[in-house]
Amino acid sequence: MKYLPTGIIMILLSCMLFSCGSGAPTAKDDRKKLESYESYAFIPNKDTIMSRDLDNNEIHEIIVETIEANMEAEGYVLDKRQPDVLVLAHVMFDEKHEVNANPVYTNFPYYRPGFYVGPYYEDNMYENYFTIQRINGPRVSQVAYEQRSIVIDFIDRRTSEILWRGTTDEEIGSRRMEREIREYIDEIFKDFP
Repeated sequence: MKYLPTGIIMILLSCMLFSCGSGAPTAKDDRKKLESYESYAFIPNKDTIMSRDLDNNEIHEIIVETIEANMEAEGYVLDKRQPDVLVLAHVMFDEKHEVNANPVYTNFPYYRPGFYVGPYYEDNMYENYFTIQRINGPRVSQVAYEQRSIVIDFIDRRTSEILWRGTTDEEIGSRRMEREIREYIDEIFKDFP
């Protein structure tokens, strides 16, 4: 029986490992795709702030306006008919602690009669939002959060896959809430690809 020198064995093993690489898309591919997109629209969230101390509509209006300003600064244009990217904001402001900001795989009750769509989405919502029943993002991690935080998902309209999820470790205070919400979202966009 003949033995192969260790160097040759290592080269053969390396070649085998390189040839076995996955052809599946990666998070880097998603970022590259996101950079090539030009238009966006919102899909409504199912988050409603239950606390009577907070104005649900006012907070969501500030969030939507600030995201719009950041999207415009990134070079995106609003297209309610056939946007490249769908923007979904998860708003967690109630006095409770949750484990995740919604599962990576999410079903939305858009098909149900009476699904509330806030007035803050009227001018910037994807016209066919109700066709988006399932959003997935196998390479996007779930986000642990506490109260008064926001998570923003960027979703490919054609595939319904989350391409990027943004949040920060900060918590929004209650003293200067409007200003803090705007700063919080601006901080999220600092990491936008």
